[in-house]
Amino acid sequence: MTQLWLPVLFVIIGFVGLIWSADRFVGGSAAMARSFGISKLIIGLTIVAFGTSAPEVIVSINAGIRGAGDLAVGNALGSNLANIGLVLGVTALIAALPIQQHLLKTEVPVLLLVTAMAGWFLFDAHLTRPEGLILLFTLPCAMGVIIWSKRHHPEEVEDEIPDMTRGRAFFWFAVGLVLLIVSSDLLVRGASELALAFGVSPLIIGLTVVAVGTSLPELAASVASALKGHHDIAIGNVIGSNLFNILAVMAIPELIQPLTMEASVFGRDYLAMAGLTALLAAALYLSAIVHKNRGGARLGKITGLLLLALYAGYYILLLA
Repeated sequence: MTQLWLPVLFVIIGFVGLIWSADRFVGGSAAMARSFGISKLIIGLTIVAFGTSAPEVIVSINAGIRGAGDLAVGNALGSNLANIGLVLGVTALIAALPIQQHLLKTEVPVLLLVTAMAGWFLFDAHLTRPEGLILLFTLPCAMGVIIWSKRHHPEEVEDEIPDMTRGRAFFWFAVGLVLLIVSSDLLVRGASELALAFGVSPLIIGLTVVAVGTSLPELAASVASALKGHHDIAIGNVIGSNLFNILAVMAIPELIQPLTMEASVFGRDYLAMAGLTALLAAALYLSAIVHKNRGGARLGKITGLLLLALYAGYYILLLA
């Protein structure tokens, strides 16, 4: 136990490095894309929206290389749980979140379908390379649907793109990417050593420590936007991030090597994620029906409290 300070230090440095470098990487990528004439709409819906999942993606790749693919799967499932239960729960307590109609018609059905597909693959606690490929190839299809939907609602895209020269944008893109890789390596190494030292599986570490840590950028961005009154796209960002986690973060390790996980990954962790996802969808549709003739459908404080309570309940079950 006396040597635990080193992996703990790796985890802390990894988290700080991931959060700082992800911000620089996304900012540099967006500014560089704009300098090449790519529209703000496309940048906002691809680089910026999915860029907040950069920590999860890099951690997933690194975990696959290190043979800790179950840590990456835990990170994907745990991050989705955190995005709904923690990020949306806390943000809804700060301010009621508007529900855009296009979310109900396109993004939410896509998320439910993708979640069901992930459950089909995880049912036997084994992910094969073909299943990983199917998940990964579904990503551009899902992105295409979201882009098609948002093209009809361009006024809802509020992402701010940093004003940089092309050279400076490339510099921050490169620095951010290198530090993302280094930070993820430290985080995976430290988390794996902690799992070994405490006798818990990398899956549990991925579901808890790594998942919450890599979800911090989403939480910080959502809370900051809510405090400023800019919360119109909070739900859409979480849906986009959760799609990316299932279709990329969870799929990537299986492309490196097939993965066999604990049997509880479906009966406990996947079902918890699917349950929260279904609850979120039900709350969105119910609010839309209740406010059909009055307008202004919102995700309010009661739903926020329920999401937080269920998320806390899952942690109690997980760590009991």
